[in-house]
Amino acid sequence: MESVLETVRIERYPAYKFSGAEWLGEIPEHWVVTKVKNVFRLVTEPSPKNNDFELLSVYTDIGVKPRKELEERGNKASTTDGYWFVKKRDIVVNKLLAWMGAIGVSNYDGVTSPAYDILRAKVQLESNFYHYLFRNEACISELKKHSRGIMDMRLRLYFDKFGDIMIPFPDFSEQQKIVSFLDRKTAQIDQAIGIKEKQIELLKERRQILIHRAVTRGLNPNAKLKDSGVEWIGKIPEHWKVSRLKNHIEMLTGFPFKSEKYTNVGIKLARGINVKEGVFNWEETRCWPKVDKHLERYLIKEGDILIAMDGSKVGKNFCKVKEEDLPMLLLQRVARLRPTSRLNSSFLFNHIVNRNFLLWVEMTKTDPMVPHIAPTDIHNFQITIPSLSEQKNISEYIEMSASKIAIAISLKEQEIEKLKEYKASLINSAVTGKIKVS
Repeated sequence: MESVLETVRIERYPAYKFSGAEWLGEIPEHWVVTKVKNVFRLVTEPSPKNNDFELLSVYTDIGVKPRKELEERGNKASTTDGYWFVKKRDIVVNKLLAWMGAIGVSNYDGVTSPAYDILRAKVQLESNFYHYLFRNEACISELKKHSRGIMDMRLRLYFDKFGDIMIPFPDFSEQQKIVSFLDRKTAQIDQAIGIKEKQIELLKERRQILIHRAVTRGLNPNAKLKDSGVEWIGKIPEHWKVSRLKNHIEMLTGFPFKSEKYTNVGIKLARGINVKEGVFNWEETRCWPKVDKHLERYLIKEGDILIAMDGSKVGKNFCKVKEEDLPMLLLQRVARLRPTSRLNSSFLFNHIVNRNFLLWVEMTKTDPMVPHIAPTDIHNFQITIPSLSEQKNISEYIEMSASKIAIAISLKEQEIEKLKEYKASLINSAVTGKIKVS
C-alpha cells in the first residue's frame, strides 16, 4: 500500500472559487460549473427488430457490462426488440439504483432495457471523466437527493431532476489528463488489492489444511496410521474410529413459529437468515414473547451447533452457540446438533468447518433450484472419533493456530479497506479539482 501512496505527488491548483454547489465545494478558479442537461441529452433510440447487439446492464460494483458475461446476476431477455440503443461513451443510468451507484459509461455498442436512461454528450467531453464523477460517493449522495420516491428502495432518478444537478466542467484536455491519471492510479490500487485478496485466500487455504489434518491425523506426527475406509478422510491413527454423525449427536429441527406473532422483544429466534459462516448475524432479529412448556425443547444451549438447512450457501452457514448468544429458540429450516458425552463440541464444530462437510452437502443436497440438505444427510456424514482427551487437545490446538491466521486475515482485510478508501478519496479529489494531477 505504501508504495502506491508514495507515487502520488499531491499538488493544488493556484487559485480556487466556490462552485455554487454544496456537494462540490471549492473548485479550481478556471473550471466551469454547469448543469448535467447542458452537456448531456437524454436519448431514446429504439433498437432495430431482430437485432443481435450486445445486451448491456449497469451494476453498482462494476459499471456497464454485457449481460452474457454475468448471466447469473440477472435473467436473460427473450428479445431485445424495443430496447434502447447504446453507443460507446454513452452514460447508462439505472433510474432505480442510481442512488446506489448503478451508473456508468458504456465501452460497448449495444442495447439496454427501457428501464435505463441513456445520456449522450451534447458537447465535446471525456465520458470517462463523468463515469468517475457520477460514481464517486459525494456525487452519489447528490443523486439520491434528486431522486423521487417514498422510501429508499422506491427511489427513481429521472432526467428532469438529474439534468439540474450542478457538475464541474474542466476543459476537454484537462478532463483527458484527469482520466489518464485515474486510470493509471486506480489500476495500481486494484492490483495491490488483488494481491492482498490472493494472500487472504492462501491464508484461508492454510487454515483449511490445518483443520483437516488435525481432525483426520491428530497431533502426533509419528502415530501409526490405518485406512479409514472413507475416501475424503483418508488415513487416520490406528486407535481412532470413524462413525456416522447420527451416533454422536442429538439432532433437532426447529419449530414453525408463526411470523405474525413475532415480537421485537423477548427471546431471539434463530432463523436461517441469522446463521452465517461461523457467526450469528442479528441485524434482522425477531423474537418470541415467552417459552411455553411445549417450546422448552427448542431452547438452545451453549455448545450447540446450528446449521441453516437451505439457501444458496447451504453447507457454509453454521454457528457454534456461545453463552452470550443466549437465550435463543430454534426456528424451522435450522438444525440443531447437540453432541453426546462422547463427542467434544469444538471437535464436532471443526469437522463441520472442514471443507469435507461442504463437499458432502454438495453431493447430497436436494433440488439445485432451491438448495437444501435433509436431516438424514447430516446424520450420515462420517467423522473421526479419537478419545475425548485427544478431541479436546486437537480443538485447543486448532483454536490457537486458527486464531493467528484469523488475525493475519483481519490485518489484510483492513489494508484492503484502507486501499479502497484511498482510491475513493483519490477519485473524488481529482474529479472535483481538490488536487492537480500531473
